[in-house]
This record gives sequence, C-alpha cells and structure tokens, in this order.
Amino acid sequence: MTKRRRIVLWGAIVFLAWNILTFFVVHRPSSDQQKLEGLQSEVQRQMNNNEALLRDLKKQKDLLNRYRNGNTGVQMDQGGRVNNSVRITHRLQSPAGDVVIPVLVIACNRPTVRRSLDLLVKHRPSEHQFPIIVSQDCGHQETSTVIKSYGDKIAHYIQQPDLSDIPVPPNHKRLQGYYKISRHYKWALNQVFNRLGYGSVLIVEDDLDIAPDFFDYFLSTLPLLQQDSSLWCVSAWNDNGKEHMTDTNRQDLLYRTDFFPGLGWMMLKNLWDELEPKWPASFWDDWMRHPDQRKDRACIRPEICRTSTFGRVGVSKGQYFDKHLKFIKLNTKPFDFTHTDLSYLLKDNYDRRFISEVYRSPQLTVKEVIANQHAEHNVVRVQYKTKEEFKGFAKQLGIMDDLKAGVPRAGYHGIVSFMFKGRRVHLSPPADWTQYDPSWS
Repeated sequence: MTKRRRIVLWGAIVFLAWNILTFFVVHRPSSDQQKLEGLQSEVQRQMNNNEALLRDLKKQKDLLNRYRNGNTGVQMDQGGRVNNSVRITHRLQSPAGDVVIPVLVIACNRPTVRRSLDLLVKHRPSEHQFPIIVSQDCGHQETSTVIKSYGDKIAHYIQQPDLSDIPVPPNHKRLQGYYKISRHYKWALNQVFNRLGYGSVLIVEDDLDIAPDFFDYFLSTLPLLQQDSSLWCVSAWNDNGKEHMTDTNRQDLLYRTDFFPGLGWMMLKNLWDELEPKWPASFWDDWMRHPDQRKDRACIRPEICRTSTFGRVGVSKGQYFDKHLKFIKLNTKPFDFTHTDLSYLLKDNYDRRFISEVYRSPQLTVKEVIANQHAEHNVVRVQYKTKEEFKGFAKQLGIMDDLKAGVPRAGYHGIVSFMFKGRRVHLSPPADWTQYDPSWS
C-alpha cells in the first residue's frame, strides 16, 4: 500500500471514529433526561391503570342502570352490588312497528267521563296506535253529550242496546248494578274483538286517571302477553299502591302477580275467545280470580300505579273508595319502558330471580319489622303459615288482607312485596310453598 493510500485510509478511519464519538456525545441522555423519561413512563403507566379502572367502573354503572331500568340480565346481591353469576336466559322480542291497541272506555252515567277522556287524549302518542272506543251503558243523556263532544278524537262511540233490568236472586236485588256491569263488559268486548276485529284491548273505566307513561307502559308490555303463555293480562294497578307502601323512586319496577288487579288492564283476543262462552252474569272481576279461569296464569303489575280512581260514587257506594282507593299513589314521573329490556318478567327469568331474592332475605318477626329493628337490612322477610297469620300480619303491616280463592292481593307464589318504614318487606309463605288453598277466602 502506497503512502498516499495509507494516509487516505487513516483519514477515513479518523473521520468515521470522530463522527461516531460525536453522535454518542450529542445523543447520550443526560442524568436529568433519564429521570424525566422515567417519570413520564411512570405517569403513562398510571394513566393506563386509571383508564382501565374507569372502564370497569363504567361497566358496573351500566350494569346497575340496566338493573334499575328493569333489564335484569343483571342481578343484585343484598349489598346492592352487581352479581354477574345470574344472567337472563330468555329474551323478549320487540313489538312490531305498526302495533295498534284500542282503548275501550266503559262508561255509564258519569258526565265526569270527560276527566278520563281528557287524559287519554292528552297522553296518547298516536290516534292511530291507540284508537279510543267509548262504550256506554245506562242511556244517560248528559254523559252521552259529553262523549259526543270529542268528535273524531274518539274512533268509535258505541251504545249498549239492552238497558232492561236483569232477573236476579232475591238476595241480590240491591246488586242489580253488578249484573248490568257484567252484561255491558261482555257486549263491549264482543264489539271490540268480533265486530271491529282487534287483536288486543286496553280496558279502562270512566272514573280513572292515567299516568303520563300509561301508554308507553302498555305498548312495551304487549310482547310479554304475546310471547309468554303463563301471562294473561297486564294491569296498571297495584292493590298496595299507597305512597308509603311503594318505593317512589322506582318508576321502572314491575312485578308478576297471581292476583287479577283490573283497574286499567290489557288482554288479547285469544283470552276473550276462551272466556266469552262462560262469561258470568255478575261480579266478573272476582270470577276472573277463580282458579277455573286463572289456570295458574299471572298478570304484570307496577310498583307505582299507572291509574288511580276518582269514582267515589258507584255501585260500591263509595265505602271501598274512602277506606282505600283514594290513597293510591299515581305515578307522575314518566319512565321510558319502550327502550327497556323487560325480558326479566318472562316466567323462567323472573321466578329464578324473584324467589331467590325473597328467600335470601333475613327473616324477621312482625314485631321486629314494626319496631324497625335490624335496620341494617334493606330487604327482609316475614313468614306466615296459616290464613289467620297472613290476615293478622297484613293488618298489622297495613296492606290489603283479603284473599280471593287463596290468592292475596298483589301476591305472587303467595308472596306480597311492599315498603314499610323505608325498607322492602316480603310477606311470604315457607320456602316449600307449592300452591294456593282456595279455601283461604
């Protein structure tokens, strides 16, 4: 190698070495830089952890909201925490887009039917979806004038043609009104189903106020009736619906009940096809509560009533109204049932959750509940074994104590759920309960 080539080679080596040394000197992190980079890394790690925690909290919040909104694909434990081990197994199909549910108003001789009609017209979302049919008995002219004043806001105004007295047993002479009501119901329901051709009906009487979410409630529960053969009606009524007996923050809460509530209720045509041939001459509502009609089927009912009655004057002479009906709380805060999953009310889903919740609750005596002992428990159970115990405990706790064919008002599997001094109480039979005793009446 010539001298010139050696000089060029060494120059190249020196140049390369210098550049490498300069690169490391310039780009080598200082001690402070290393500390800052370490701190940045630690902050980023904490942020990632916090984001993960926020995602978990949001998930728990969503689950809790689903539970409170009636979508109990979620179940809560006694401490109010989400229990992910219990899931919905049966789902509910949404109603078809063009659902029509006629509203049948049973009227007689009350010009105050205007109050009911005003609220129906005010709150219904669509005339097409909820056509109003007013059926009038009694031939009362003033009431007829009021009904006609609504014009085309009422789809059909029909009048019961047979106004004659009905032969009744001698001891029922003062009960003629109950016979006429039963005759009117049969005629009117035949008009709705067999002449007008509807597949369902929502029945109200001429002395009922309705809640703002009345129509949303029935529209959203219609699929339950259509898909669950263990149900035969949906009702707007809670027999123990006085304000202090309900959780006034749970507008979403719905139950199954073995007791036929009436007072704003929905049925399907296939049920009418079953009932019409044997419809009773009188006391149709108590007849509905007989085992031969009920056939172990249940109704849906709300925690907070979607109807209330202002009809003090009627065939019952106002006695029941003054003692009980006028104290019923009507819901005033609308709840969006339309966007709520109500599949938790399907029988298999509901029975598993509800029965478990009841019999998981601590058992207290009536005296302990009344004295508000063991206040750390938000949900408790009081057990009865005999008819006498049930009626005695019910009176002490302030709920309805009567039974129809063994079924307590608002009861399901013998269990009556209500609020007492701010906590949930389940008045229930023993856990091995299997059926009602019709002699308990």
